[in-house]
Amino acid sequence: MIRVAICDDHQIVRAGFKQIFSSSSDFSVVAEAGTGREALDIARREICDVLLLDIAMPDQSGIDTLRTIRQGQPELPVLILSGYPAQQYALNLFKMGANGYLNKECEADELMTAVRTVFQGRRYVSSTVGELLAQSFDRDTNAALHTELSDREFQVFLRLARGATVSDIGVALSLSIKTVSTYRTRIMEKMGLQSNSDLTYYAMKNNLLD
Repeated sequence: MIRVAICDDHQIVRAGFKQIFSSSSDFSVVAEAGTGREALDIARREICDVLLLDIAMPDQSGIDTLRTIRQGQPELPVLILSGYPAQQYALNLFKMGANGYLNKECEADELMTAVRTVFQGRRYVSSTVGELLAQSFDRDTNAALHTELSDREFQVFLRLARGATVSDIGVALSLSIKTVSTYRTRIMEKMGLQSNSDLTYYAMKNNLLD
């Protein structure tokens, strides 16, 4: 039996997933979390075989949560379940160590298949994500600029786009101001942008802000 933990800030969503898993004797929902900190606690306690993680959490993003999990529990399978389209976040999350990415509107059978896949130590790649991965290897593709960022650059980018100062980001991510400034410079160079306002506009245009 696969022990599943569901981490989503909406109780009704967690209830829906629990209902899906209850239809099969292969799964047991052993824990739930409504915040990023609760998700980290579940991961540290090592009580689940697969952790389902939403991107938008009230205290810290699923992106930050995933990075912390990977530092402490690198082998724990984490399946991202998000309401955002795959092209907005999937590639960056795979770079950060996610084992799979599914939209919350997926069919129940696909969800269970994805959980079984990551439980077996493999990555679950949907057809949509597969196309994005293929495009990322095509130099002629017009891939979204943010998919070229490293995982840490992507974290800094999202915080800058939300209006956080370099000092704020340094405190939140335990980085020096100089290091954050260096990341900001790299982000601007990679994306061909000039200011924080440009970052905010880009993030809004690509639906990357909560």
